[in-house]
Formats: sequence, C-alpha cells, structure tokens
Amino acid sequence: MRRRTQARLNRSIQLASLMLIALTVSGPSSAAAATPLPNHVFAPYFETWTSDGITSTSNASGAKYFTLAFLETLNKTSCTLAWNGSRNQTVADGRYLSDIAQLRAAGGDVVPSLGGWSADQGGTEIADSCKDVSAIAAAYEDVIKTYDVSRIDMDVEGRSLGRSAGIDRRNKAIAMVEDWAAAHGRPLQISYTLPTSPAGLDSDGLAVLQNAVRNGARIDVVNLMTFDFYDGTTTRMGDAAISAAKGLVAQLHQLYPGQTAAKRWARVGITIMNGIDDYPKKTEVTTLADAKQILAFARTKGVDTLSMWAIQRDNGGCPGTGGSGDCSGISQGDWAFSKVLAPFSVV
Repeated sequence: MRRRTQARLNRSIQLASLMLIALTVSGPSSAAAATPLPNHVFAPYFETWTSDGITSTSNASGAKYFTLAFLETLNKTSCTLAWNGSRNQTVADGRYLSDIAQLRAAGGDVVPSLGGWSADQGGTEIADSCKDVSAIAAAYEDVIKTYDVSRIDMDVEGRSLGRSAGIDRRNKAIAMVEDWAAAHGRPLQISYTLPTSPAGLDSDGLAVLQNAVRNGARIDVVNLMTFDFYDGTTTRMGDAAISAAKGLVAQLHQLYPGQTAAKRWARVGITIMNGIDDYPKKTEVTTLADAKQILAFARTKGVDTLSMWAIQRDNGGCPGTGGSGDCSGISQGDWAFSKVLAPFSVV
C-alpha cells in the first residue's frame, strides 16, 4: 500500500471535483465496469488511419484483441483527443463503437493507445499539448467510459521522451484516473509502450517509469518496442527481444524492490515489428521463427502482453521492402504472424 503523501492528498481533492462534475454531466451510470483483459494477451497494433474494420480483421487473422493506434490531440495546444488528431474523429464522435461491440460479442476487445511517433514528434501527445493535469485526466476518463475499456496504453517515444513537464503531467493524470477508477469499482490497467535497446530501457525510458513511481502512478505493463534498434549490425531479433525483456525485469527490480520475480515478469510486454523494420540497412528482420521463439519464452516467464507493429503488415505483399505500413517485407502467408501469436491470449 502506498503512503498517502501530500501530492496524493492534492490529487484526492482534484479527484473529488472531477467526480462531482462527472456525476452532474453524466449521472452515476457513466462508470459502468469494463471487462478485464486476459492475464496473457496478444494485442497487435491496428492502424486506425486505414479504412479497415476491426472485426473483419479479427475474423480474417484470428487475433481477438487489438491495440488501436493512435489517439492524439487536435493541435499543439489542445486537450481534445481524436483518432490520428482528426477533427471529425474525436472521442466524442465514437468512431469504432459498433465495430468494437461486434468484436466483443465474438470474445475480443481493444486497448486504445495514446501518442505514437507522429504525435510525440509533433507535440500532439496530450500530456505535451495540454498543460492542465485535470483536463488530461478527464480526457483519459472520457476514453475509458466512451469505449468501456479496462486498459489504455501510453505510447511515448521520440521527442516526448525528452519533455520532462509532459512526462510529469502524464503520470500525475494517470494517478488521478487510477483513483477515479478505484472509487467507481472499475478495473483499469495502464501500459507504457517505450523504445528499448537489447539490454533494456535506455535512460530516458527508465526516467518515465521513475517519474511514475514518484507520482504514485501504477504502471501495470511496460511494453517494449523490440525493433528499430539501429545498432549497425545484423541482429537476431528473437534473441534481442528476449535480452531486452530480461534487462527490463532487472530494471523493474530497482523500481519495485518488494515485488517477486513472477510479478515483475507479469508487468512485461513485448512488441515486435513483424518482418523488416525501419532500419535502412535492413539488418533487423523479425521472422516467424523469431515470433515462435518469443512466444515460447513469454509463456515460460509469464509475460503479460505480446504485440506487433502492425496487424496490417501481416502479409507478404512487398518482399524486400522495409518499414512498410501494409506489408512485412518478407515472404510469408497472409496472417502468418497472427496465427503464431494469437494462441498466447488466455482468459
């Protein structure tokens, strides 16, 4: 149990104000409980800037869970979240609601992801563009309630890793939302998706988690982007992903010294980039054999999440092409990676 620090007392006061506003506007039913995700889940990233359907993609690929990329704000001073920052796709517009309902009826679910490379570079990640912690927390709550989700993901990379004020605002807002969810009996998990080296998080990614600890923000999953290492060597991507996960668990021991090894492994997420990643030399290629190796390792260690960037790349339509958004760049069958990794999801 965390100590009730002065910062936490201040958050409680802010929380009470937010709850009063929420009850006035929406009524008590606005906090209906979501369904928790499986203890071990394969949730590949789904590119929301496409016209693809979520349920139709699930039916074709066999994947039941998806990380929806991305929610960002309308501009560099905005506190309004929208899919890909589009003015006609704000959270209030409810894009994907009917599609998600169909997916849930078939036993699946989604994780909205906030940020991403373009937003982090362009200043439209909400904790960077919005300077009001309470407004950030309210935006998170709107996502949770609108889509009735039990997890939201924070994809922090690029310039956002160096924006200390945004990092601090984000973690303060996360702590407020966790208090709000607990007060309403709502299951809620927070994941951070962060770039990594084969040795574990770099200092800037680690600093994000250190700030979360200082702010009393519980981070349930640390999802490593095990690609785009840009190491200048030919990399065995399965080995590198496993090495990165081991490095992260050692770092989590420093952050959460009272936890068992099993609980630290249960905080780990591993995201691959199926096929050829963005490194121009094309020496970072994640194969189906790598995916099978990572899957076996994740099962052995009790890893929480497996993912990949991205489900729309899971085909062999562009052999030799690196970093494509709609094909892996390697010779493969349609949905081959999904078929390997989807059995990881265990209720």
